[in-house]
Amino acid sequence: MSQYAILIYEDPAFYANISPEAWPAVIDAHSKFVEQVFALGGSLVGGQALAPPTTATSIKGGATVTDGPFVETKEALNGIYVVEARDLDHAVEIAKLCPAPAPGGGVEVRPVVDPTTNPF
Repeated sequence: MSQYAILIYEDPAFYANISPEAWPAVIDAHSKFVEQVFALGGSLVGGQALAPPTTATSIKGGATVTDGPFVETKEALNGIYVVEARDLDHAVEIAKLCPAPAPGGGVEVRPVVDPTTNPF
C-alpha cells in the first residue's frame, strides 16, 4: 500500500458564515468519509482541519515573514487526509468520497514521497 494526501480546497467564507446548526452535518460528513475509506479497503494514516488562511504566517524567499496565506486565491487549503491505498486509482476512488461542502470546493490527490527515493 502507498500513501496519498487528499488535500481539501474550499472557500473559507463558507465556514466563516456557517450556522451553528449546520456545523454537525459537516462533522458527520467527514465521519462518514472515514468509514468509507475503510469500507473501500484503504486506511487512514492521519488528517486534520486547518485554521482559516487569515491565521497563516508565510515565509517567502526564506527570509520575508508576512501575515496571511502564501497565495491569493478564492479557494484555500482547509484540511488534509493521508490515506493508504493500493495505487493512485484506488486513492482517487477514495478521494471522490471526501466531503467538500463549500460551494466550488474540491480535493487534490498527491502521492506522499518516499524519502528514500527522488520523486522528481
